[in-house]
Amino acid sequence: MAGKKAVAKKAAKKTLSKKWVYLFEQGNRDMRELLGGKGAGLAEMTNAKLPVPPGFTITTEACNAYTAAGKKFPKGMWEQTLAAMKAVEKKFGKKFGDPKNPLLVSVRSGAKFSMPGMMDTVLNLGLNSETLKGIAARTGNPRFAMDAYRRFISMFGRIVMGIEGKKFDAIFDGAKARSGAKADTDLDAKALEEVVAQFKGLYKKEIGAEFPEDPYKQLELAIGAVFGSWMGKRAVDYRRINKIPDNLGTAVNVCTMVFGNMGEDSGTGVAFTRDPGTGENELFGEYLVNAQGEDVVAGIRTPMKIAELKEKNSKVYNEFHKLARQMEKHYREMQDLEFTVERGKLWMLQTRTGKRTARAAVRVAVQMVNEGLITKEEAVQRVEPAQVVQLLMPQFDAAAKAEAAKQGNLLATGLNASPGAATGIAIFNPDAAEKLGKEGKSVVLVRYETSPEDVHGMYASKGILTQHGGATSHAAVVARGAGLPCVAGCEGIHVDEEKKIFTVGGKTVKEGDAISIDGGAGEVFLGEIKMVRPDFDKDEDLKTLLGWADEIRLRKSRKGMDNAPEVGLQVWANADYPRDARMAIRFGAQGIGLCRTEHMFFETDRLPIVQKMILSKTDEERQKYLDQLLPIQRGDFLGIFEAMGELPVVIRTIDPPLHEFLPSHEELLVQVTELRVRGDNPALLKEKEEMLKAVEGMREANPMLGLRGCRLGITMPQITKMQTRAIIEAACQLKKRGVNVHPEIMIPLVGHVNELKNQREITEAEAQQVIAEQGVELEYKIGTMIEIPRGALTANQIAEYAQFFSFGTNDLTQTTFGYSRDDAEGKFLLKYVESKILPENPFQQLDQTGVGRLMQIAVAEGRATRPNLKVGICGEHGGDPSSIEFCHRTGLNYVSCSPFRVPVARLAAAQAAVAQVAKDK
Repeated sequence: MAGKKAVAKKAAKKTLSKKWVYLFEQGNRDMRELLGGKGAGLAEMTNAKLPVPPGFTITTEACNAYTAAGKKFPKGMWEQTLAAMKAVEKKFGKKFGDPKNPLLVSVRSGAKFSMPGMMDTVLNLGLNSETLKGIAARTGNPRFAMDAYRRFISMFGRIVMGIEGKKFDAIFDGAKARSGAKADTDLDAKALEEVVAQFKGLYKKEIGAEFPEDPYKQLELAIGAVFGSWMGKRAVDYRRINKIPDNLGTAVNVCTMVFGNMGEDSGTGVAFTRDPGTGENELFGEYLVNAQGEDVVAGIRTPMKIAELKEKNSKVYNEFHKLARQMEKHYREMQDLEFTVERGKLWMLQTRTGKRTARAAVRVAVQMVNEGLITKEEAVQRVEPAQVVQLLMPQFDAAAKAEAAKQGNLLATGLNASPGAATGIAIFNPDAAEKLGKEGKSVVLVRYETSPEDVHGMYASKGILTQHGGATSHAAVVARGAGLPCVAGCEGIHVDEEKKIFTVGGKTVKEGDAISIDGGAGEVFLGEIKMVRPDFDKDEDLKTLLGWADEIRLRKSRKGMDNAPEVGLQVWANADYPRDARMAIRFGAQGIGLCRTEHMFFETDRLPIVQKMILSKTDEERQKYLDQLLPIQRGDFLGIFEAMGELPVVIRTIDPPLHEFLPSHEELLVQVTELRVRGDNPALLKEKEEMLKAVEGMREANPMLGLRGCRLGITMPQITKMQTRAIIEAACQLKKRGVNVHPEIMIPLVGHVNELKNQREITEAEAQQVIAEQGVELEYKIGTMIEIPRGALTANQIAEYAQFFSFGTNDLTQTTFGYSRDDAEGKFLLKYVESKILPENPFQQLDQTGVGRLMQIAVAEGRATRPNLKVGICGEHGGDPSSIEFCHRTGLNYVSCSPFRVPVARLAAAQAAVAQVAKDK
């Protein structure tokens, strides 16, 4: 017992001695995990001698301890908070709660990763009926004091106590209406005093108690509310979407209040050191005269552009411009800055890495390399693969857009808050937008102004349109981060969310009507507009960045790794047609990793021949139809070889069950029944009956594990021979033209070495015969897909007959998990991910511990038998960044993905190479 008491006493002492609170001057930029991004930024600016109001940060660890203890502050935290407040009082020369010289503070959240608008903030904390008098007396501005008080009561009531914001808004709007005020600033001190009284009455009615007068009680409740907001719905939704862990917690920043709402010589602003929409190297942001910070980001008033501040107050603008450049150079990264001007004095309130569009991310990265601020490796790391996807997203067709404008369908123009284009039905409620989005509908979310509670509907939409708000409003920030087009501050429209309409210029747009928005131009159109993809060939910044990525990923980044080539991953593409191959080359592919021959069989000019081949009763009859297919297949392969030139092309022999080329059993049954009832077409009835009989004869209980792949080639070797002949004849034709083609024939679904041995013997014999007939020398390879667990586990045997492996991770995932993909994704996989039974959908992101382990075994054992064995991946995972990183670590030679994702894979492969080099150091 004595021992247990000693341990408990020691633990209690450790808890009491733990540092929960840091003054700004005690932190730095490297303490993001503990102090959050905002706290680390404030600390760094303080230490750099920038004008930062004094304050302190309560750590993310305190938040996690608060949550774990059932919403109770950890021992010692409150005492440290009080001590920190004393230090701030001393530094600023004011006292918290002092009626004569009161110190007011803001209480703001700040997680390790930026989550704009997702958590809570309380301003003007410390105001009560007594300190209100002190503020009014010291400033000589009773209106300012009363305005600060009404803001505080409203924010505290909404955020800390959970009172609906619209109830406060209704009171305030009523006061404006009675006074005939158009703007908030038109209300005088007396009108605001009435608002404050009504706010307090609302608070008492809703909470059953008076509004708290004790500033320390206010502080205690506000800190708890900010901690609690970490697990609020909007914050949790944001983290799910952006894959941010729940266990990070948020810090709480308590900062001395400085006021931008003290008159015309005061104001507040948000600015980026570069344009977050385009990446242009110029200060970009907004400024509101006589306002507090939340007015800008909440979009309550439409602000002026930051450039206008230069005309109104050049001294402040020049000082801010200098500090902005200083911060960008210091962090070597584009910064997002918040600032306040109080009676002509500039105060810096925040610096953090600025969120930006995909276009801006690429441009800024390239510019900063050219400016000598960062290296090529850093530039490649700063652009997310998902942003490359966004750059390849559709835009409006220029002619169609011009025609829409000509027809009078341009409804209004607002702020170009986030670039890109979207067409969809107008929806006025975020819940409805989320529901329809999940159903696959294209939705444009229309709001008077967005709030953090709307985030789930915003992410489910194709685009966002708001009547109020600026380019740094919540809608704009979320849209840019998500790669969604957004038109904000579109004052020409009048949104009625209750009636689910907006009106503009005598026109009414109802919910369900089609609209189109151009986030790059800030334009709103009635109806749908044709979309087109951007021109990759003209995107010089992206091509430059991807060129650097290619340099990096093809360096010797894997020296010393077992069973791996020294250079990084090559990027190949999956292409079934010449047009796909040409697109792959255009996007930078270094080969074709998967050409699916069965897709060619579905073309209308050959499907009837394929069906007759399947229905043949004898080998002779089957061969007759295969002979008809031969020149068609040869032409298919010739087109792909021509497009790829001297780059390698992996062609997979036929894989799916043959019944997939025939009409469905259910459709045939209906047709036969109808023909029998009518009795007017005996010839067609006989044909359909034969087809039905053939389909019934081929039906399998589980066709994905039945007669397909190499099993089909073994039971019907004529198909393997025909396809081999078509491939080699096409290659020989090009070889005769002087093109050094590199065909690679891939046998699918091998689970036993004898299956590959059988198919290789057939393939090799046919290939050699064609080469002899053509009289040319031709190098080719024969390999296999590893997509059956037994194939991976016996890779040492299979490698005796395979010159290359390619992981078919779609089937390998199915057979490893025992899932039918079509059934699993439709019935339970989403539930599994939501319930955290699985971390991710394994068909979208490679299961590295299970499927990945099989891959590692296959690579190691395959290369133990054949050291120069080439290994790639050709499932959908070949375009997924986390799966690509795993492939790099596992020692694959290449990844193969859809042509459209080749640029993504090029970047992801380079990032994997950079990470590997950093790890090896």
